[in-house]
Amino acid sequence: MGLFALAGAALATAGVQPTDAPVQPLPKPLELTSSQFLLVYQMLSITIATMGASFIFFVLGRQNLSAKYQPAMLVSALVVAVACYHYFRIFNSWNEAYALTDGVYRATGVPFNDAYRYADWILTVPLLLVETVAVLALASNVVSGMIGRLVIAAFAMIVLGYPGEVSFDTGTRLLWGTLSTIPFVYIVYTLFVELGKSLAQQSERVQVLVRNLRLLLFASWGFYPIAYLLPVILGGLSASGIIAVQVGYTLADILAKAAFGTLIYFFAIEKMKADGNVRNGEVALASD
Repeated sequence: MGLFALAGAALATAGVQPTDAPVQPLPKPLELTSSQFLLVYQMLSITIATMGASFIFFVLGRQNLSAKYQPAMLVSALVVAVACYHYFRIFNSWNEAYALTDGVYRATGVPFNDAYRYADWILTVPLLLVETVAVLALASNVVSGMIGRLVIAAFAMIVLGYPGEVSFDTGTRLLWGTLSTIPFVYIVYTLFVELGKSLAQQSERVQVLVRNLRLLLFASWGFYPIAYLLPVILGGLSASGIIAVQVGYTLADILAKAAFGTLIYFFAIEKMKADGNVRNGEVALASD
């Protein structure tokens, strides 16, 4: 996703080639070992199951929340539903890109379509930011403007990261990663500074939970730049590099979507306790 490319630039420069030796895009590895292919295969399969199970949990769990917190849970369900669909497509594309021959998985000539990830992110990353703000149930005049700015910044962040993602040229990758970092910094500022001001009147417990939400979101996003910079750090994508990128992005998506949505649910329960809508350990459905 190219989010922290500025922070990673110093590390990445180790892989920069001399300016008089142009970098050529490296072809997709023609062979993967059985363990390499099956690692990605199983990770994609687990992610499909995780997103599908999370969707069911979020839909059913939404019924336990009062009206003003239900929109956040609905967005959580949408995020994992979109991710589940795209991971199904990624899984099929991975399966079609390689075939077992003489004990190794060789490229079939059908290209692996990793662009499904960016199609997913351009939909789900803005939604993740929407659910982060929605669950706080702040005043509408505060929420509307903030959500609009965050969605635009998220869209710009993903779009700017894509040209670097598909390039094996070090300079190109770092350039677009750096540009992608600009809207990311704005998102960080909005969630930690602007949103922090709006939380001044919340209880200490709620403020701690909001801090945990933001930390989980950005900790999970921290996986993306590592995977993004791997081709630069490794001097190109070998078979092991391809596997590392796929596993890294997949783990990040599980944390940023399924795990984050689950934390959103329990945060909403805590907010309801603070509002007085939970008594004796049971949720009292309200029509706030």
